[in-house]
Amino acid sequence: MKRFVIVVDMQHDFVAADGALPVPDAEAIVAPVREWLTGLSASNTAGVLFTRDTHIPEIYAGSAEAQQFPLHCVKDGPGWALTIDPAVVDAEIPTYTLEKSVFDMWEEPGLVLAPCDGGASIEREAFFASLRAGGIDDVTVVGVAADYCVRWAVEGLMARGFRISVIPALTRGIVRSAETVAAEEWQGRLVMLVQDEAPLETPAP
Repeated sequence: MKRFVIVVDMQHDFVAADGALPVPDAEAIVAPVREWLTGLSASNTAGVLFTRDTHIPEIYAGSAEAQQFPLHCVKDGPGWALTIDPAVVDAEIPTYTLEKSVFDMWEEPGLVLAPCDGGASIEREAFFASLRAGGIDDVTVVGVAADYCVRWAVEGLMARGFRISVIPALTRGIVRSAETVAAEEWQGRLVMLVQDEAPLETPAP
């Protein structure tokens, strides 16, 4: 069986200590996430999506998010850059990026996945529906922040019928870790915490 992988917001502003909105200890997972992605096999990986928080200063200033957090991940700026090059993934595995301007990658209508090879973009809902139709029901999620964008990525996947694995060693949270989010938000739901492929707890029914 193949799985799909989502790498959430591994961008300079969130990951680097000098970023505009650094997630605590996020720099420590850059090398492990890169190594893990490098080890993925096309035999069991249907694709890898890199989400990118993306803001325009004039628009961000009037947003609800601006009331909580300083401006960050300005499109095409240094803080917007990914800290992990999608090219580390085996060339036989399709890779994609998705730009979003809010925490939740599912909230904005009409977002698209852009293939890293320059192919035609695919509307988000149609893309994930095509995964399910093709028998890809399992998604692994890593990245930042466990209690914000990772959390909402997972919950959107659950709402669309996927089984999700989250690797705590390859995530970091702002206030809550992946383990804490799982205990408080995901009990009895289709989410596993795993150490790569080995479950850390019994899968939800």
